[in-house]
Amino acid sequence: MSLAPPHRLSHEAIAARIAPIVRRLPMQPPAFALAKLLNRLLLPRLPEDARAALSHRTVQISVTDLGLELRLQLGSGGFMLASVGDAPALRIAAAAPAYWRLLRGEDDADRLFFERALVMEGDTEMGLVLKNTLDAIGPLWGAG
Repeated sequence: MSLAPPHRLSHEAIAARIAPIVRRLPMQPPAFALAKLLNRLLLPRLPEDARAALSHRTVQISVTDLGLELRLQLGSGGFMLASVGDAPALRIAAAAPAYWRLLRGEDDADRLFFERALVMEGDTEMGLVLKNTLDAIGPLWGAG
């Protein structure tokens, strides 16, 4: 008797199954987790001029395939949840695999942008400061 190998679902299939559920959940817990992650990986490497340009402005991170809409601000104590009433100055949208490749340095923001895998909307100057800062810092998560 042979056993068939377990069926492996693609990222797209998994995302399609969980996105309707995720969209109904509160966004504060995953936004809080993202803020903590950025405080650990990005904040110590963030130059003062970039901190000043990004401070007290709301950024919305949209993980399009999972239905996540995470709103953060950079305050004096680091990244934190944005207030509900604060309109985002910048919205960054991509599917989870694109963010993962960017985080690991496997793709850069320019490539993802031109491939339409990453969308930035809102304050162009703020978007450029963020993009150029991330380019200069390099991967936030060890590749390989």
